[in-house]
Amino acid sequence: MVRTYALAALKRIFTILGLVGLSAGAVCMAEPQRDELRVLTWPGYADTDIVEKFEKEFGTNVSVTYVSSDDDLWNKISINNSAGYDVFAVNTAELQRYLKKGLVASINPKHIPNIQAQLPRFRDVKQLETIFISDAQYAVPYTYSEMGIIYNKDKIAQPPISIKSLWDSRYEGRVLAFDASNHNFSIAAQALGFNNPFSMNSVQLVQAAKKLVDLRRNILTFYSDPDEALRIYRDSGAVLMYANYGAQQVRKMQAAGLNIGYVIPEEGAFAWLDCWVISRASKNTKIAHEWINYMLTKEVGQALTQRQGLMNTIEQPVGQDSRDRIIWLEELLKPEERADLWMRIRAGDAPESFK
Repeated sequence: MVRTYALAALKRIFTILGLVGLSAGAVCMAEPQRDELRVLTWPGYADTDIVEKFEKEFGTNVSVTYVSSDDDLWNKISINNSAGYDVFAVNTAELQRYLKKGLVASINPKHIPNIQAQLPRFRDVKQLETIFISDAQYAVPYTYSEMGIIYNKDKIAQPPISIKSLWDSRYEGRVLAFDASNHNFSIAAQALGFNNPFSMNSVQLVQAAKKLVDLRRNILTFYSDPDEALRIYRDSGAVLMYANYGAQQVRKMQAAGLNIGYVIPEEGAFAWLDCWVISRASKNTKIAHEWINYMLTKEVGQALTQRQGLMNTIEQPVGQDSRDRIIWLEELLKPEERADLWMRIRAGDAPESFK
């Protein structure tokens, strides 16, 4: 009897050891933990299928967060970058304050061979001096567009020719505006006839703030991204829109069957050049470089142009370079002051409160 119990005990021990061995083997055979890339970008820059292909090719998980304005982007990176974004998209003018705050890491062009496939003007250091500091590169151009005026051709017979049309009393309550401080103050500067919309002093900023308060009576509401703008325009009585996303918005609205026109105002249209940059908080700069290189492939560039109507930096655009009156964005003087004033304008402060 004792021997029987002993044999039974040994069997239980061997069974337990076998299960432990199987568990250990299962752990050894488990899929290794994948790297993760955290991307902060604009709508349309990283479509799901584009991201999934990158994940499959590089064995990396990608988490994409979208921003709605330059102010939103700045807040996410400079104030509460607790998520530790690895790579983000920013225009060359806005990039300067990120550089001054040390929020951007330098890029090694040798790890981004597709830079050599870009059009010459996007590789020329002299033309793109804002992305270079002491021979170090901090950004790679990705896409660009100007910001014109979209109008309802069914409601407006003659295309608007001036940025001042946004203030036209005939369009009271029928204008869609973009919800951001930087560009709104710049178009107010155009309407006021200021020489440099990017370098307004405090006195000029107050004048521009009052001008934007005047614009409020015409504004139906504000939008943050192209899809939201499309929904509001389609479901409301809007007849004019300041197109912050330019050709991207035009493409979406035309695809929706809307009878719209698009014009470059006589004062000129501001144009942005968005770049990919690597965050100083990046936990994996190797994957970040691979992401930027992937975004410069012809396949991704063509998808950006075909789907969003935005220009890529790989292919020569048709007819776009013939447009005159394009004003490339420059670094802003007093961006924080613009943002503070814009919050007050959005809150409904009276014009006499701006001094």
